[in-house]
Amino acid sequence: MTNSTILVIDDESQIRKFLKISLESHGYLYCEAESGTQGLNLAVSQKPDLIILDLGLPDQDGHEVLVKLREWFQKPIVILSVRNDDEDIVRALDQGANDYIRKPFSNAELLARVRLCLKNRSEGESSPILKFGRLTVDLSKHNIFLGEQILKLTATEYELLRLFVTNAGKVLTHSFILKTIWGPNAEKHTHYLRVYMSHLRQKIDDEALGKKFFITEPGVGYRFVVH
Repeated sequence: MTNSTILVIDDESQIRKFLKISLESHGYLYCEAESGTQGLNLAVSQKPDLIILDLGLPDQDGHEVLVKLREWFQKPIVILSVRNDDEDIVRALDQGANDYIRKPFSNAELLARVRLCLKNRSEGESSPILKFGRLTVDLSKHNIFLGEQILKLTATEYELLRLFVTNAGKVLTHSFILKTIWGPNAEKHTHYLRVYMSHLRQKIDDEALGKKFFITEPGVGYRFVVH
């Protein structure tokens, strides 16, 4: 069981009721807000460990709330929205959201996303050595191991992998990755990213165990999954 506090900011009473029952039954402490203003105030007073934020709020757009939260709130934020426009989702992720779930959603999916966000937060280490199953990344020595085998990466492949492992579980958008690795003028050069992701997958995915570390989020970006 967990004592993590989750704040839900959503104007739909039925959604809030459903989430309250679901989250509390799995040991989470629950608090809720039906508007952006109320949500911002509760984020300060309740100090939640994770926020579930709807983009369609009655008093202000969810994007505005997200930006205001990210001015000081460092813990995970999961977007929950009926909006299906990929550009809307990309915008939220670039503004600092950790993950997104489209309405309607399954209870199992939501709980899995919440657990993953909290797991990544609680297990964040100051150690330069990160382990993901048989994959070991030594950030201090720039060494990559898959089992006992050392992997040889180009400088760009290494920087790309470093970006993913330090943001494990989080969806990284195409634009964010391109700007971070290739600079602010590279946002539209998605072919760079496709080529390097293909090379990285060939080297990193654990074929021996049939495990893939990189998940494609169609129209949005990629996620490095924790095994």
